[in-house]
Amino acid sequence: MIIILMGVSGCGKTSVGNGLSKILNAPFAEGDKFHSKENVEKMRGGTPLTDEDRWPWLHAIADYIDERRAEGKDAIVACSALRKVYRDILMGDREDVVAVHLKGSFELILGRMQKRQHEYMPVSLLQSQFDTLEEPDETENVITVDIDKKPEAIVDEIVDRLRAKGMMS
Repeated sequence: MIIILMGVSGCGKTSVGNGLSKILNAPFAEGDKFHSKENVEKMRGGTPLTDEDRWPWLHAIADYIDERRAEGKDAIVACSALRKVYRDILMGDREDVVAVHLKGSFELILGRMQKRQHEYMPVSLLQSQFDTLEEPDETENVITVDIDKKPEAIVDEIVDRLRAKGMMS
């Protein structure tokens, strides 16, 4: 099983990913590590990425997912996956890949981002992330989880929801 933790910057993908990694004994891959140096510099400068910037990044993550699947190994990957077309690249018809949408209000996430220091994602780009976000629908293999609780409670809810979907025992 591959879990993609999706959502806007500051929603908790890294905290939840590390927590899930410990419980599921699966590696956690930070999606930011798949970005090109050019993308990082663009974001660091406060410029939102375009789709043209994102395609190579998304395909690099999809390649990682396929490598793990080919090896028969689980993984957890953080990737904003804000648009359906992005999720289609990452998930496609891969039945063993599920996305978990870490969903929270702009105000909640803004408050969290203002309290943390990210290597290159400035708070000024948060609105562009919300503007880009296409909420997952019932046709996608996505679990939506409210992030208005502690990371441990979010992790527990994700595990419960995956069990309910029959994706883990």
